[in-house]
Amino acid sequence: MSELVILTGANGHLGRTIARQLTEEGKFVRGLVLPGEDTGFIKEIGVETVFGDVRDVESLRVLFAEIDGRRLIVIHAAGIIDITSHVPPQMRAVNVDGTKNMAELSLEYHADRFIYISSVHAIPEKPNREQILETKIFSEDSVSGGYAKTKAEAAAYVMECVEKRGLPAIVLHPSGIIGPGDNGNNHVVAVIKAYIEKRLPASIWAGYNLVDVRDVSQAVVAAIDKGRLGETYILSGHHGKLPNIFRAVNLITGDGPRICPVVPIWLAALVVPMMEKKVLREGKRPLFTKYALETLGSNDNFSYAKAGRELGFCPRSIFESIEGTVAWLERERIDSAG
Repeated sequence: MSELVILTGANGHLGRTIARQLTEEGKFVRGLVLPGEDTGFIKEIGVETVFGDVRDVESLRVLFAEIDGRRLIVIHAAGIIDITSHVPPQMRAVNVDGTKNMAELSLEYHADRFIYISSVHAIPEKPNREQILETKIFSEDSVSGGYAKTKAEAAAYVMECVEKRGLPAIVLHPSGIIGPGDNGNNHVVAVIKAYIEKRLPASIWAGYNLVDVRDVSQAVVAAIDKGRLGETYILSGHHGKLPNIFRAVNLITGDGPRICPVVPIWLAALVVPMMEKKVLREGKRPLFTKYALETLGSNDNFSYAKAGRELGFCPRSIFESIEGTVAWLERERIDSAG
């Protein structure tokens, strides 16, 4: 049976990577992008583009048109990641209401698979660096930060639809995504880009669990046939401290040792809130915020063993991911300059 793969967030960092892999495997992909976005890349790789917004149900119905008896796969990757302390109201509308809309339409049009890209932030943190495993119970009250709460609320809705209405869903929880394909919209990539461009005044002795976008994409595609319905899978990678990441960047670029002061996270916590307010007043995007520091100081001891067993997930080294990120940023710099 032929397949129709509907992909929301098709123009995002992860979305573009998933789209490329699907089209390279010969699958027909129909991608949702926001009106006005540049669709050159996804059209070039053969994605049928639909303009719409996950907050607007009627704009989404075009995605589900002309199924023609094909096996319907829905991959819901659209979402807003925001690390500012004051969460914009549209984030909940996109992350929660948008997920509800896609789940409802997947039920209405009898999708064979509904793959929801959640986040490890939706999973309650364990104390004392205890290993964090998958759960099927989600609540916004059990996690901290606006972004985490929206992802937990959305995951809870998806699981409720699984249990009560038979939604054929699989929930995937990536950790911090890095890797090629993004020019700075991804927060971690934005920090690496700022360091390369010598715009980062200091580093922080802290880090987080990072995973390559290419490895997440492979797991998403594998979940179509290998994932068990109603199950959740953590797609984590390896812990990377910021100073070590920057040393790897120096090694990759051949820039040599660079003086970049490293401050403890407690000291950064005293300064960052004031810097965040200043940057926001200037209409810029902050690289570090109070919420980002809380994340950097949190337990990121996630286990990807289940995804390894069932989806063949095997995250590459952080160095390889940084290498791919740096190469992409350099290529983008040359293209924009030319």
